[in-house]
Amino acid sequence: MKALLSDTKAIYRHAAAFAVACPLLFLIPVLVEMAQHIIELRGGMYVDEAGAMAAETDPLRLQFGFVKTLALYLPGYWFVRFVLLRDPSRASRIEWPAFGLWLVVFAFGAIQMWWGLFGPSLTELAGLEGQGATIASFALSIGSMVLALYLAAWSAGWAVGNRAITPLRSFAIMHKGFWHAAGLMVTGMMPLMVLHYALAIAAVVFLPSALDWAAMVLDSIVVGFLALTLTGSSVMAAIHATRRAGVELVPAGDPSVPRIGSLAVGQST
Repeated sequence: MKALLSDTKAIYRHAAAFAVACPLLFLIPVLVEMAQHIIELRGGMYVDEAGAMAAETDPLRLQFGFVKTLALYLPGYWFVRFVLLRDPSRASRIEWPAFGLWLVVFAFGAIQMWWGLFGPSLTELAGLEGQGATIASFALSIGSMVLALYLAAWSAGWAVGNRAITPLRSFAIMHKGFWHAAGLMVTGMMPLMVLHYALAIAAVVFLPSALDWAAMVLDSIVVGFLALTLTGSSVMAAIHATRRAGVELVPAGDPSVPRIGSLAVGQST
C-alpha cells in the first residue's frame, strides 16, 4: 500500500512538472478537447439533457472524439522520457531510434481506438445477442485493460529506445507487479475522470449557459492532466515491475541517445 501511495503521488507530481517544463506538449490534448467542446456547445449539448442526448450522435463530434483519443496519447513519448530520463531538455527531443519504436506502440493503440469507435462490433461478428453480447463486451473491455497493463513495460521501454523489452518480455516482467499496476490505473485515472464527468454533468444540469464555456475550458485542462496521469500510471507500474524483476528499463549505455540527430519540441525556455 505504501508503494501504491508513493507511486500515485509521483504520477501527479510528474504530470504537474511536465506541464510546466513542456507546456506546448501539455496543450496538445487540451486544445483538441476544447475543439470538441466548441462543437458540443454550438450543437446545444449543454443546454439540457435532451440536447446532450441529441449531440452524442453528431458525426463531427464522433470524429473529434477519435482525434481527442489520439491526442491523449500524443504527449506520451515525451512524458515517458521526462519521467525515466529525469532530464527535461532530453525528454523534449525527438530522438532515434526511440521515437520510431514509440510510433509502433502508438500505432498499436491507435488501431485499437479506431476499431472501438468505428469498427464492427466483435460481439456482432461472433453472432452474439442480448445478455450474451453484453457479457462478451464486458469481458473484452476487461481484457483490453489487462492487455494494457501487461504491455506497460514494453510501451515505456520503447519510448527510451529499449528494444530488449519486447511485448512478450513485457508480459513476463509485469506479471508479478500486475495488481500494483491495476491499482495505479485506478488511482491515476479515477480522480480526474470523476472531475471530467462531473464538469460535463454540471454544465448540462446545473450551470447557467453563461458558465458553460468556463466549465469546458476547465474540463479541457483536466483532460490535459488526465492524458499525463494515464501514461504516468503505466510508467510507474513499469518502473515498479522492472525493479522487482531486476530488469533495466533504461539500460546502461542509454539506447535513447540519438543516432541521426535530434529535435527539441515543446519545451519552455
